[in-house]
Amino acid sequence: MDIVTQKQLNVLIQLAEADKHFARIEREMIFKIARDRNFPDDMVQNLIKNPQPIETLGALSPDQKFDYLMSCIDLVFADHNIFESEVLFCKNIAIKLGFKKGVVDYFVENYGKKTREEFKSVALTTYI
Repeated sequence: MDIVTQKQLNVLIQLAEADKHFARIEREMIFKIARDRNFPDDMVQNLIKNPQPIETLGALSPDQKFDYLMSCIDLVFADHNIFESEVLFCKNIAIKLGFKKGVVDYFVENYGKKTREEFKSVALTTYI
């Protein structure tokens, strides 16, 4: 079992529920990430039904930390409705990942205007 993927999916599931509405497009995105990493659908279903506490995320590599954070931002924008509860959740995750919380504001303000590589460069040089 891939614990890095499991933790990431757990974070995304809780983010999807942060606005009290788990949109179909958010669910589809979570399942796509799981399938791309050969993570079983039944384990995703189990995480949806029984989300785990979000523990420390500091042991991840810089690339993994960026991937966690970027997937959170992608999920926030997936349903075209950005809720303050989702942004706040992302800021808390950013801090757990070792980023400054301002990274989330930067990502939200520039989403769709910058490439993934530009976000990665800024996140790993300015906000860590």
